This record gives sequence, structure tokens and C-alpha cells, in this order.
Amino acid sequence: MRAGAFLYPWDVNGDPAAPDRLADLGLAQVTLAAAYHSTRALTPRHPRHRIVTAAHAATLYPPDPARWRGRALAPRPAGDWAPGDAHAEAAKALADSGLAVHSWVVLAHNSRLGADHPETSVVNAYGDRYPWAPCVGQDAVRALLVDLAAEAAVRPGAAGTELESCGWYGLAHLHAHDKTAGVPLDDAAQYLMSLCFCPSCREGYAAHGAEPGALAAAVRAALEPVWRGAPAGALEPGLAAAALTRRLAAARALQEQAVAAVRAAAPPGFRVLLHADPVPYRCGANAGTDPAHILSVADGVVTPAATVAPFAAHAHARTVLAANLPVVTGMGGSPHTLTEDAKRAAAEGATELRLYHAGLASDADLAAVREGLRSLR
Repeated sequence: MRAGAFLYPWDVNGDPAAPDRLADLGLAQVTLAAAYHSTRALTPRHPRHRIVTAAHAATLYPPDPARWRGRALAPRPAGDWAPGDAHAEAAKALADSGLAVHSWVVLAHNSRLGADHPETSVVNAYGDRYPWAPCVGQDAVRALLVDLAAEAAVRPGAAGTELESCGWYGLAHLHAHDKTAGVPLDDAAQYLMSLCFCPSCREGYAAHGAEPGALAAAVRAALEPVWRGAPAGALEPGLAAAALTRRLAAARALQEQAVAAVRAAAPPGFRVLLHADPVPYRCGANAGTDPAHILSVADGVVTPAATVAPFAAHAHARTVLAANLPVVTGMGGSPHTLTEDAKRAAAEGATELRLYHAGLASDADLAAVREGLRSLR
């Protein structure tokens, strides 16, 4: 089973030993970040640093001035954590060691955009903005993300791309000093807290037959039990249907447009995968999708091993179903059960593996990965 691992350019650049170390694991591919959100990342083997702080969402290459000149919404280049064309530099080093490189593009997760342009952010039913979550129901936001997908995906040396957050982002977010877990939120409460009420979404709800003020009031009423420790209530069916229809249409538009834009910019044979969840209303890095629809649009998906089966039910001969397995022990991963986990994912329909994350893993984790992939061969 073909295995790939996620990686940042700063895991490679400045560390001449990194490419051969990764190739020695038995990987066929590296999914290398080309556009990424803010983060603070460990680099446990790098000869020059141990922590990299990416201060804001950025392209890890120089964005094309001709594409973005005069546009109010445009991506920001990275600072000193990924200078120059960091992606191209790392991609060449990896390719020289025999590894295929696919770009890793984060789209609707961008706190810098929310800080610079607050009007682009998701607004919940209480009027609170989520600056990390661009509203994909806004035409201007979708235009930015579609063009970013086309530019960041087709980087020099990339044979394919994996688009993360290609859909709605919501409340759930690994934010700096996050303090939102005091009241547990189940799936329904997460969804209600993630519904957007920016002007564009209010217009969208109205177009689908839901008065936006009434919908916002209903959402707040449904959430009221949650703050007392009880489950969320249900929305009236007509309001619920209007809200969901609006959101699914916006997410689907972004997904279709982003994939089409990447394909238009890419050479023949370039693979386009989405990080995806099989439940359409879900938010986050694994964007909610309709499995049958998304597999008619993209070449496949990257999804947690536990959610492979719903996609497998709609797969065809060339569909790529990459099971995402966490292999960093300190982040809840289990590299020592990689062989068993991979076989279980294959039984569910997975055709490939993605390992999160080769740059963050300890030496012991990487040794377990090497042994697990050897066992699978």
C-alpha cells in the first residue's frame, strides 16, 4: 500500500540529512505544505532549530504579483520561518532522494485574513466573529480561496495536491491558549455554534425560505440547554433545512471551483485530493462532503481511517482513498500499531496511507513507522 507522510518545508530546508532519512522510512510520497495556517511546530532533528513559529497563515512560496495585484483579498507570504521559495527548495531536495512530492494546501483556515478583513469571517448566532474561519458563503472569499488553490497546488516539482479545509470551518479550532472546552459540545452543538450569520449568509438563508433573524433566534434557543449542561435542542424542520441547504451549496461551490481551477492550472495526470469528512455538515480541516458528489469531482480524498468506508461505497477504479493515520505519540498517535491500523483501513477500502506527521515525530516514532511500513511490504 502506497504510503505518504505530511511535512513542512522547514523540516527539510537547512537539514541535508532530512530527505534520505524520510526516504529510508519506506515512504513513496511526501505531502509538503505550500500554503499553511499559523502554527508553532517542533523540529526535533533539525541542526539549526527546535521550534518554528509561523506567525500567520501564509504561502510558503512567493505569491505571484500578477495574480494578486490590486485585489483587496490576497494571500500573505511567509516571514523568516519559510523565506524565499521554501516549498520549491524542499521539494527539490525530496525529489532528489526519490520521493514524490504533492503539495499540501490549507484554504478556509486563516486567522490573518480574519484579522485584516473581519468582514470575511464566520459570525455565529450571537454575533461573535471567528477570525480563523473565512466564510465560504461569500463570493469574495471563495474567489480568494479558489485562486489560492490553483496557485499553491501547482508548485514546481509537485505531482499532485491535497486540499485541506476546502469547505466550512467553524467553532472547533486549535487556537492559541484555547479556553472553549469548559462546556462540552456534542456534534449538534458544534454545528449550531458554527452556523454563519454574516450578511452574505443571511441573504442566503432568506433565499432558501428562512428569515435570518428568526433562524438566529432559533439557534440561540436550541443552544440554551447546552450552557446548562444538557443536549442541544432541535431547530424547526423548515429552518433546519434552509440553513443546511444554504451551507451545502456554498461548500459544494467552493469544492467544485477549487478542483476545477487546480486542474486548469495543472499538467495532465496531476492528482487532486480533498481532506474530507463523509458527513456533509461537518466543519474543519476535513471538510464536510457528500461522498458520491466529491468523488465525482476530485480524484479522491484524504480522510481519517475511521471514515474511509462511506467513501469506499462510492469509489470507482481510479479513486484514491488515503487513510490518515496519526503517528506522533505525543499528539495521540500510535506508530507502534501502524501495521494493524493500515490493514484495518485497507479492509475498509483505503488504497493509500497518509501519516501525520513525519517532521513532528520523535526518532522512536519514526523507527516504529519504518518497521510498520516494512511489515506492510
